Amino acid sequence: MIRVLDADTIDKIAAGEVIERPSSVVKELVENSIDSGATAITVEIKDGGLTLIRITDNGCGIPEQEVPKAFLRHATSKLITAEDLLRISSLGFRGEALSSVAAVAQVEMITKTKDALTGIRYQIHGSKEIDNSSIGCPDGTTIIVRNLFYNTPARKKYMKTASTEMSYIYDLVCRISMSHPEISFKLISNGTDKLFTSGNGKLKDIIYHIYGKDITANILEVDSKNDFLRIYGYVARPCISRGNRNFEDYYVNRRYVKSRVITKAVEDAFRTFVMVHKFPFTVLNFDIKPEQIDVNVHPTKMELKFENEQDIYEFTYNTIREALLFKELIPDASPEKDKPAEAFAKRNVGKNPEPFEINRRKQIKEAEHTEKNSNILSDNRTGYQTSVIDKQPAPQQKEIKTSKDIQETETKVLPVSPKLKAEERQEQPALPIEHKASSVMKKETYTQENLFTEKFLTPQAKIKHRIIGQLFETYWLIEYENKLFIMDQHAAHEKVKFEELMANYNAKNILSQYLMPSAVVTLSAAEMDFIKNNMELFEGLGYQLEPFGDNEYKLNAVPANLFGLDGRELFLDFVGELSVDSRKTTVDIFISRLSTMACKAAIKGNTAISFKEADVLITKLMSLENPYTCPHGRPTIISMTESEIDKKFKRIV
Repeated sequence: MIRVLDADTIDKIAAGEVIERPSSVVKELVENSIDSGATAITVEIKDGGLTLIRITDNGCGIPEQEVPKAFLRHATSKLITAEDLLRISSLGFRGEALSSVAAVAQVEMITKTKDALTGIRYQIHGSKEIDNSSIGCPDGTTIIVRNLFYNTPARKKYMKTASTEMSYIYDLVCRISMSHPEISFKLISNGTDKLFTSGNGKLKDIIYHIYGKDITANILEVDSKNDFLRIYGYVARPCISRGNRNFEDYYVNRRYVKSRVITKAVEDAFRTFVMVHKFPFTVLNFDIKPEQIDVNVHPTKMELKFENEQDIYEFTYNTIREALLFKELIPDASPEKDKPAEAFAKRNVGKNPEPFEINRRKQIKEAEHTEKNSNILSDNRTGYQTSVIDKQPAPQQKEIKTSKDIQETETKVLPVSPKLKAEERQEQPALPIEHKASSVMKKETYTQENLFTEKFLTPQAKIKHRIIGQLFETYWLIEYENKLFIMDQHAAHEKVKFEELMANYNAKNILSQYLMPSAVVTLSAAEMDFIKNNMELFEGLGYQLEPFGDNEYKLNAVPANLFGLDGRELFLDFVGELSVDSRKTTVDIFISRLSTMACKAAIKGNTAISFKEADVLITKLMSLENPYTCPHGRPTIISMTESEIDKKFKRIV
């Protein structure tokens, strides 16, 4: 038998779609406050919002005669016709928030418009009106939600602890405050101030108050626009990364959303800047014409659709990439500052860490070969080669005082570095405004200590380099001005090899080295099928293959900058990795696997090389767009200041 559900059941079903937990209530009510034009919003909760949620704003208020209608399903002041869905500019528009909250809680609203002499106090419990009377109150609206899920015990049973629910609300208010820096937000939990923002319109100040000075000192400003889109906000330097996406915040028309298109664009832009399975820190705003997006695809309005996804992806990717390139990104190795876990935990201090638990994954182990290669640093353009097996003693310290001395003696063989773009002078972050009204504000200042007037990897700076020597047959120590720089020879050479492969592939500059004799490789059925379907990709790298029987190929040539390695084994490893993703292989996946090839072609750790070889490696790094991280995201160079070393030896306090 088919029955028409009663109004009470319908309201509770609708509430189940919108109100998942206390943070859902806070989200809907705060968004309504923002739409009302409020410049100050206070969120007060008790017991994680399960017993009390109070939202107070100084917005326009609701006229007395319209208050009861505000609690009806699909009642809204933000839409008139269906066509209005195509140009939504407000955060709330479905008209289900108040109705859904009132269906599962005891709700009280106190509101007053600017022109009214008195306000109105309206009470509704479980969708049933309890009281409607006049009251004296200031302009704006206060909504009090008591005993959430009191009439739906099954839903309340699955709520988590009060501290966990509080952490969800804290995270939500942080995100909303970052999307609206012009609004002052205050969060109070069980009588204790947890967050306060001034509403001065400066996003950097809010980032400082939420994440602290270490993260704020490592953010880069982003601001770019075209005919249909503007992207502005901040991204952090690669040294600030974590094991999940909790700190990738995106706002489309000031609305916090989750978008696979934006996520992919940002993470692709950060590829090779951060380590594998690490994710960047971003706070980005996207201003786009409302008619080019559809926000009406999910009850919680967390997802949306773009009309031109490919254009959004390309513009986002290029904007982030430009923000990262040609910046000094050498991380500071100071032990006092090397505490990323503590920096990220600041956002959730005093909270149950469950929602923010870091999903640690095992990092990819690099295939470190112990064999020594006779041609590790070869430049195909100049024909210059140096050998690792150099039995002559290393030059004395007095013979190599600076890199300038090396350049003068090796001008005929060292490759000439192309001119790098001048780095734009970074804006020194302003001191945060002190807010006496909040006990959780930080008084300390922050500075970007790792910014230099001259970048370490530039021709001008290289003249002043003093190469000290090799440590553990893996790391090179270089003195420059008042800093000690430490270069990982494997990571640095791996990046050089990777960029050479990429440059040749993108420019279709096919450089091959014939094998004498050719190598015959035996492949599995999946590998055979993969090669047949992707032959152009292999040829674009410099491989030359031809069928040689039922399940065999003859490998006639390999990429020139890999010559000297075991071409057969390297090719088999490369194909083996790629064939695993054969069903979804794209150019991006193919190129991403080049990092493994570059890793195996690069000089290994625990390998002695000469001063000249180290100097050539530095010169090659200078020619790259991003010389600071290897293809897997590990740093190629780190630094320590003279003052940090002095502190360790107690020369200064």
